[in-house]
Amino acid sequence: MSWPNQSTLSELFALGLILPPFVALLALGSWGFLVRIPRERTVAAWVRACFTIWLGSTLALGILLELKSATDPFILVSFGHWFEAEHYGFGLSLRVDRLSGVFSALTAVIGGLIGRFSYTYMHREPGFFRFFLLLLLFTSGMNLLVLAGSIDLLFAGWELVGLSSVLLIGFFHERATPVESALRAFVTYRVFDTGLLVGAVLLHHFAHTADFESAFGAAHWPLGTSHLDAFAATVVAVPLIVGAMGKSAQFPASGWLPRAMEGPTNSSALFYGALSVHAGVYLLLRLGPLLEVSPIARVFIGAVGLATALYGSTVGRVTADAKGQLAYATMAQVGVMWVEIALGLQTIVLVHVVGHAFLRTWQLLRTPSLIHDAHHAGLKEIWHPDRRGHVLEGLLSEELRGRLYALATARFYLDDLIDLRIVQPVLALAERVRRLENRWMALLTGGPLGDENTSIAPQSAAAFSRKERAPQAGEGAPR
Repeated sequence: MSWPNQSTLSELFALGLILPPFVALLALGSWGFLVRIPRERTVAAWVRACFTIWLGSTLALGILLELKSATDPFILVSFGHWFEAEHYGFGLSLRVDRLSGVFSALTAVIGGLIGRFSYTYMHREPGFFRFFLLLLLFTSGMNLLVLAGSIDLLFAGWELVGLSSVLLIGFFHERATPVESALRAFVTYRVFDTGLLVGAVLLHHFAHTADFESAFGAAHWPLGTSHLDAFAATVVAVPLIVGAMGKSAQFPASGWLPRAMEGPTNSSALFYGALSVHAGVYLLLRLGPLLEVSPIARVFIGAVGLATALYGSTVGRVTADAKGQLAYATMAQVGVMWVEIALGLQTIVLVHVVGHAFLRTWQLLRTPSLIHDAHHAGLKEIWHPDRRGHVLEGLLSEELRGRLYALATARFYLDDLIDLRIVQPVLALAERVRRLENRWMALLTGGPLGDENTSIAPQSAAAFSRKERAPQAGEGAPR
């Protein structure tokens, strides 16, 4: 192991953000699966010891202070290679610079706050132990994602974040709606993550490396120089943008985000208000040098962000439930961030991310108290409704407003289209694979074929859509 660019203290700070949650995950998981499920106090003690607000915040603050006084543009912690084949090696390295330092600090502070909030919020919940295992898995994956020194290691963290996200959406698996919402998010992730995989392969092909240092130069973020020409940069960037669209719920991959609110409120705040939904923004910020030489990629980013901002703002205004409104508001704000990235305003985007993450976390954690607040408000909300945007509404005719309202209520039929073209075909394929596996196992063992009537795929895309829209996400989930 070598530490090339900074003091050992700085490298220990970086390792301290990744290892404690991972160690707690392994220890608690091994004990729970091999011995017995630990009590709430034991789980809370482990989480407090390895994943606390003060520990993570102190380590992240130490990184930021080191970066401020450092002469080198970044801190690189290298563990050699996981494996090597001919001229290729899968490098294990962590890169700490201004971008990853801010995101790691954000992960530490908000993750610690959600963890402390969850001790009380999840008290006596049957899935208490399972929730904190997934919380530790997400934290390890998110830290790996933002501190990765290569596109390969970033992809590993990306998948850990997606896995924990899907499992927490379906946390209340005794009800059908959360399971269906988790399946929809899983299919969306799988389809759009293909773009990230293709982009990583193309980066290997054109740049002959997966390391950000070699591909984008050793300069202070957001500076950097890509060695690719405009054509190669565009070919590499577009699939990576597609991958970011799925994680950040950008148009047209937006329908899964409101349904993700079927999970516990504290996980919704962590994933879809603060951290996971901004993973796509982080990826685009990391690819800044690549976007500088690809105007087509920047136009693509701006168009997707603008379409998402308009879609989220319009549909969010007619959404009835509080968590659904916050989901569409988050979607719209992330779309604005994409427009800012397209305009080259990287520093403004970073400030926007931090402010938006803390605001959405507070709003989502407050949603269970909205009924209590409404009782205290009395009739004020009835007689003094919110009139934001009434000036813009006045520019439209009454007939056009009515049509726009109808389209927004139906979510512009975007979800039906996604269900028909993406979700239903993928689930149908999974069902065929399941039946084929049952037949193959029956042939090998000589046993019965199994339950052929059990299906994981809906009968049709329209039926799947109707199930997910009634009730809307969040209406039937008290948590």
